[in-house]
Amino acid sequence: MKILIVEDEIKTGDYLRQGLTEAGFVADLARDGLDGLHLALNGDYDLVVLDVMLPSLDGWGILQTLRRNNRAMPVLFLTARDQVEDRVRGLELGADDYLVKPFAFSEFLARVRTLLRRGRSQEPEMLRSANLELDLLRRRVTRCGQRIDLTAKEFALLELLLRRKGEVLPRSLIASQVWDMNFDSDTNVIEVAVRRLRVKVDDPFEPKLIRTVRGMGYVLEAMEPA
Repeated sequence: MKILIVEDEIKTGDYLRQGLTEAGFVADLARDGLDGLHLALNGDYDLVVLDVMLPSLDGWGILQTLRRNNRAMPVLFLTARDQVEDRVRGLELGADDYLVKPFAFSEFLARVRTLLRRGRSQEPEMLRSANLELDLLRRRVTRCGQRIDLTAKEFALLELLLRRKGEVLPRSLIASQVWDMNFDSDTNVIEVAVRRLRVKVDDPFEPKLIRTVRGMGYVLEAMEPA
């Protein structure tokens, strides 16, 4: 499970990242509001832990932008702003929980796990586009009813494309989400992976779903199932 922490207090941010990592999560840390918003919009996070008072863009603005862009991941406000009106504002803007500093890490972790369980219960079991289906529970891919065997990386790549179908995904995003690495323009690992995926899920079938957008990245066409 991937968690984004947006926190400008150095000690608090490092403490949260270390604690979540030791608890078995993948935790990214942004210390600036605009950086946090960029990561939240472009990363595939299961939860965002958000401070209110941040450089360049406050937590209210980040949350409003996320919800306007239909990013539905749970958001936990973690802030020193303890007034009732602040809590009400956060929840009305679309936050899922609100925890006031100072806090006990055990309570913070319990709230994180509760939000993640709630988020998983709302996850779709099946991702679809046209006659392509990806079963998240059985880890199975079919097209036109035919079973397609994929490697773990190919499955992860197809899952990312389907979750963000209709959206052009830059190579840097694919590299970070599927391979957990920074994009290196000298490597062709992404092109090779996309080519192999196409051979399996696109070449034998119609319509063609995976498209290259030259100079930008790749997109899986958002087509309604037949």
